[in-house]
Amino acid sequence: MTTPQYDDQNIFAKILRGEIPCHKIYEDDKTFAFLDVMPKADGHSLVLPKNPSRNILDVAEDDLNAVTATTQKIAKAIMIAFEADGVTVQQNNEPAGGQEVYHLHFHVLPRHEGLPLRPQTGKMADNDLLAGHAEKLREALKSI
Repeated sequence: MTTPQYDDQNIFAKILRGEIPCHKIYEDDKTFAFLDVMPKADGHSLVLPKNPSRNILDVAEDDLNAVTATTQKIAKAIMIAFEADGVTVQQNNEPAGGQEVYHLHFHVLPRHEGLPLRPQTGKMADNDLLAGHAEKLREALKSI
């Protein structure tokens, strides 16, 4: 099986280049984390490598290690910032695996007992609400 080529015009590549705004919560030399604009839960975050990779099938090992470490940091911050009971980490690959944006990314979702995830509606969340959630996460990251 041949994995299709990386498309540098995907929305996450554009966010990384600063062509599309986002609510950034964390950045280091290899990774970038920001809020999902169509969250399935308050605080739903995305973590991706800065280097181009379509998904887990073609990512360089050092980039995968870096994005995994950042995913753990964001998960810890989510637990604090949203007083979560748990966290769901989700990563999809290729259309059959549910991938919709073809730049490797991990979803990090706060979970609360008895509260299901919201369905994907295609509607963007309120910008001020997202800004507040991003600030809560940046504050929580200071304690990690």
